[in-house]
Amino acid sequence: MAMLNRMSVADQAINPEEMRATLVDRAAGAYASFEGWIRDNNDGHQVQRLEYEVYAPLAISEGERIIEGAIQKYSLLHARCVHRIGLLEIGECAVWVGVTSGHRDEAFRACRYIIDEVKHRLPIWKKEFYVNGDSGWVNCERCATHARGDFASV
Repeated sequence: MAMLNRMSVADQAINPEEMRATLVDRAAGAYASFEGWIRDNNDGHQVQRLEYEVYAPLAISEGERIIEGAIQKYSLLHARCVHRIGLLEIGECAVWVGVTSGHRDEAFRACRYIIDEVKHRLPIWKKEFYVNGDSGWVNCERCATHARGDFASV
């Protein structure tokens, strides 16, 4: 059986049940997951849809480092993360994180750690499209840093 990447990006809908099934382990006493959904508002704007862009080679390699760090730090059995790319509609799952461990505390803390690090460290950019016809990139202060070539220091 081929080893699944623990970090991935997808241009198709995320199926949380399928992802959860990849983490099943008889040694696990706990499973925790996080799903980030597209909402219809942000900072006072009515949002119609989002678009995610990614620099996939760096996102996947850095995501693998994040997950490996979480496995070591929280003694996890397994951990996975997938982030959507492309156009997403309201209500769709944009990111999923799942972990299994011997105990619930480690599972909860590791799940939070992974999503926080993914949001902070991965080169994934979000563009919001508003109901009024405007659009804009959100939380893209790292875009300029990345363009200068010193993204790894962010």
